[in-house]
Amino acid sequence: MKSSFIAILFCFFAVSIVEAQERTLNIIMIGAHPDDCDIKSGGTAALFVAMGHNVKFVSVTNGDAGHMEEGGGMLAKRRMAETQEVAKRLGVAYDVLDNHDGELLPTLAIRLQIIRKIREWDADVVIAPRPNDYHPDHRYTGVLVQDAAYMVGVPNVAPDTPPLSKNPVFLYFQDHFQKPNPFEPHVAIDITSVIDKKIHGLDAHESQFYEWLPWIAGYADEVPEGKQERIAWLKEKRGGGINPAVRKSLEKWYGPAEAAKAKYAEAFEVCEYGSQPSEEDLKRLFPMLGK
Repeated sequence: MKSSFIAILFCFFAVSIVEAQERTLNIIMIGAHPDDCDIKSGGTAALFVAMGHNVKFVSVTNGDAGHMEEGGGMLAKRRMAETQEVAKRLGVAYDVLDNHDGELLPTLAIRLQIIRKIREWDADVVIAPRPNDYHPDHRYTGVLVQDAAYMVGVPNVAPDTPPLSKNPVFLYFQDHFQKPNPFEPHVAIDITSVIDKKIHGLDAHESQFYEWLPWIAGYADEVPEGKQERIAWLKEKRGGGINPAVRKSLEKWYGPAEAAKAKYAEAFEVCEYGSQPSEEDLKRLFPMLGK
């Protein structure tokens, strides 16, 4: 009798653990502009979606300054349409907040917007820029998300939106900036299998990848005319290499043999704010690791 009870109890806990491991995750990625999340984590988002998890991209500004010929409300409308096309291509939700591009400041009003978005999504994972970056909008997006990291659980802050009962794990997108401290790739995701899907998402931002960014960076004459030629060019331009630190992180999570096969990767650093995950937590929150 006792052994039967123990067996039943074991089965109950085993099922509970499996259910917990297989629970649908809610991932929210927050960028300053309506293409930032796509650049930094489009491949990881595609992998999450393919595994049945929920992903939302949020742009903190409406992108109304990001063009050399267009601007204002008409550009914001165009860029909103581009984000919704990305949402279809990647299978994510995509929200754009109505704050002016190039004028972002870490105000209380915008912090409350961020808090509400994280709560509404019931986020398990929040990913955003580090607050050291060349672009003030990127920096202040990082500050805004950091400022929201504790407040998402405080009931009397933004009381119109129910607080989270758990603090999410907050992470940073990869960057190349060295001061005051370099990016640390605590998590590295092999996105080789979905690189074409990521590039397909980036391709929807025509105003950016084929017009504005080539113009402001001085390589507009490189942009091909044909659709397929543009896709190939964009993959070469935006595919990105794997630096030694990210390669080492891939080896940790996938093993040396599998890591050596990776051609494309996205990496993330765990923020000191929010829940502090163990390695097992990170495997649960990034279930594609080692797959």
